[in-house]
Amino acid sequence: MVIVNDLKPGMTFEYGNDILTVINVDHNKTAMRQMIIKVKVKNVRTGVINEMSFTGGDKVELAHIEKKEMQYLYDDGTNLVFMDTNTYDQVEIDKTRLEWEMQFLKVNDNVFISMYGEEILGVILPDKVELQITECEQAVKGDTATSATKNAVLETGLEIKVPLFIQNGEMVIISTLDGKYSGRA
Repeated sequence: MVIVNDLKPGMTFEYGNDILTVINVDHNKTAMRQMIIKVKVKNVRTGVINEMSFTGGDKVELAHIEKKEMQYLYDDGTNLVFMDTNTYDQVEIDKTRLEWEMQFLKVNDNVFISMYGEEILGVILPDKVELQITECEQAVKGDTATSATKNAVLETGLEIKVPLFIQNGEMVIISTLDGKYSGRA
């Protein structure tokens, strides 16, 4: 148990049946009144962001989120299969839970899987990944009046905008936060 006065951004705690990660904490103390602590939290299971109010001295149970390194093996049609690199145990995660992450995963990539006990919460991607361009529009000479980018499709199927000098087959670095081009690999 931890007192809510001691909560810091990044900490994870249980509240009811939810697992919440602290985004921001605001302490409000006025004269002749108990401290009110407003905590902005993100539900780890659903991704919903809420603001909660606690009275100073309230206690919550800390949740221990484990991160295991796993290797992405294959897509079986409905699930993505990952293997623990130490024990060789395999886990399956429903594709509908990983729609964003699938755009950055290649077979044999190592990622971290976040777990709470035996429950799999999700995949933690690196900040940037290297992917190959499979389709790319041709740049037209002098075509810089509006924007100096063109459409490209990556090996995972993700469609992005890249600078005019990028060609088919090149490796590029993509940000997993927003899915945008970050540079050449």
